[in-house]
Amino acid sequence: MSLEEEIKGRFRSEYHKGFINLSYTVKLLSYEFHKSLKAHGLTEQQYNVLRILRGFRSQAPLSIGFIKQRMLDKDSDISRIVDRLFEKGLVSRKENPDDRRQKCVEITAMGFELLDKMFNCEQKADTLLKNLSMYEVKQLNYLMDKIRENRE
Repeated sequence: MSLEEEIKGRFRSEYHKGFINLSYTVKLLSYEFHKSLKAHGLTEQQYNVLRILRGFRSQAPLSIGFIKQRMLDKDSDISRIVDRLFEKGLVSRKENPDDRRQKCVEITAMGFELLDKMFNCEQKADTLLKNLSMYEVKQLNYLMDKIRENRE
């Protein structure tokens, strides 16, 4: 279904339509992913932190700044997200011995177990683009990279 039919609207230009189409599609896909995360009691930002901690576990413990640089949502309050994950027992944190203002964060065994249980969420997210061919997915990735190059 075309965007015009989907939202029953018109656009002032193809660029405007492209922007609205991108925003609308991202929100639609995010909604499906959020439903999967909610079933496991996590927000998207909490899930992102756990994935970063798992991906860089060989360099653990990680600083809050290191995690923040790799977050998808750059405006996230990482300290607060880590606090919530700590309360759930999914991460451990301690003061950096070299700088007491910094916290060192690691994923716990419970955090690893949760991510293992959530593997189906990751697989489901992969299927959100299943109606695209591999060539189309690569083209989409290329176009998204090209859009981000235009930032000032």
